[in-house]
Amino acid sequence: MVDFAGRHVIITGGAGALGTAVTALLLEAGAHCRIPYRRAADAERFAHRGHERVTMIGDSDLADETAVVRLYDGAPSLWASIHLAGGFAAAPLAKTAKADFAAQIETNLASCFLCCREAVRAMQKSANGGRIVNVAARPALEWRSGAGMAAYTASKAGVAALTAALAEEVAKDGILVNAVAPSIMDTAANRKAMPKADFDAWPKVEEVAATIAFLASPDNRVSRGGIVPVYGKS
Repeated sequence: MVDFAGRHVIITGGAGALGTAVTALLLEAGAHCRIPYRRAADAERFAHRGHERVTMIGDSDLADETAVVRLYDGAPSLWASIHLAGGFAAAPLAKTAKADFAAQIETNLASCFLCCREAVRAMQKSANGGRIVNVAARPALEWRSGAGMAAYTASKAGVAALTAALAEEVAKDGILVNAVAPSIMDTAANRKAMPKADFDAWPKVEEVAATIAFLASPDNRVSRGGIVPVYGKS
């Protein structure tokens, strides 16, 4: 079991399926979790919203620079920042408008960039080091698997490149930056969208969460710049 006792962590996308699993692990390990959200419905159904070490932060548009600065300015002695928020859209390139492409860049890459930047600023200010974990995707490593979803693939490949470059930049500050790259995860939404798929082959959110928790923990003393495949049997 990793140890987060007394440590403060921001988890974007924390109210989603993977975020709920990550939050559960970190709370069990003693963390104080700050969970930003945009829609009230997301907060209302979040399983851990009433926990004494959970702080819910509303009106959090993670592609809005001012909102992200405000989110991190309010975080006391930040240890880890875990960036799960994002969006998915699939369409052939010939049917993808510039606005659709821009939306994927904003939702996946720009939001990750802004959260990474503010996390680094907070961690450098405290001078205690820290951990950043991003979420790429399998097509970010295996580009050909992104056929039919080129805009999404490009945005997640950007997350992977950002992760590796930033890891090199801030290692001297004791800040270790990594990412996970999931394949299709076993969630209720994915099962509904692909009812004929082999669910047993998909990685479980709890399994992906365990990898994220380790990378974000003080037990991770040397891993940085990694884009870790979390594919399960798929």
